[in-house]
Amino acid sequence: MFVPLVREVMSGPVETVTAAVSAREAATRLRDRDIGSLVVVEDGRPVGIVTRTDVVALFAAGSDGDTLSVGEMMSENPVTIGPDATVTVAAETLSEHDVSKLPVVEDGELVGIVTTTDLADYVSTGAMEPTASVEPQRHRYRPDTAYECEDWYFQSYGTEDGLGVGDRATFAKTITDEDVQAFADASGDTNRVHLEADFAAKTRFGERIAHGTLVSGLISAALARLPGLIIYLSQQVTFRGPVSLGECVTAHCTVVEDLGRSRYRLETSVETDAGETVVEGQATVLADPLPEES
Repeated sequence: MFVPLVREVMSGPVETVTAAVSAREAATRLRDRDIGSLVVVEDGRPVGIVTRTDVVALFAAGSDGDTLSVGEMMSENPVTIGPDATVTVAAETLSEHDVSKLPVVEDGELVGIVTTTDLADYVSTGAMEPTASVEPQRHRYRPDTAYECEDWYFQSYGTEDGLGVGDRATFAKTITDEDVQAFADASGDTNRVHLEADFAAKTRFGERIAHGTLVSGLISAALARLPGLIIYLSQQVTFRGPVSLGECVTAHCTVVEDLGRSRYRLETSVETDAGETVVEGQATVLADPLPEES
């Protein structure tokens, strides 16, 4: 099961403040920027955190926000997490320490923040625990896909009302024997290296491998999780390596250019869990609005 990392769901850049700033100024920044917290930093390193709740409690107690500093009201030594921790570890850390926000620190520097809201968004987009059922259960989560299965992971980043440069999507699943058999039946590609273990063992691969076009098809699955009705116009792919049966692979798509007239160019790739790129290329798509449902 593919589990995303904190760096994939965290927010950044982080709104920060120094300990010397007045409590009133911190409150003003929280209000004006409509955020729930400020990370207190010293030389780029988080040393505390101040939240809306802290500010409300301060003023409710009648304290002078102009004379009281952030350093006097902040929660010191905040619990932090690294960007390469999984979201599962992040959720456990939040629960264990009874906090709602974790500054993300890499090499001693603040690089982001992950919150309970970030993790709730992650869960709601379809990263689920495996179930005991033999067949993956199908569910409807999005208006632009007919169904999702419990053993798929997908995520999209960007606006919900159309595409823009920088928007991206990922889709991950494990390539199973059933997938390969079904693809062979559907496509007519019954190359023995995909279907016969004894034959494949004598080839350069040493084992059965998934069809390259089956693997690259996950790019189309990722594109389907971008907002709107995504229509392929063209695709260029280069195959860099084989994918074994039972291997989990992740497709990545990033919008890199707005071509006008609702057309966009994307950089695309497929990677294994080990981080090896097995497919890379580009795609051009047309992004139409979804038809209104009666």
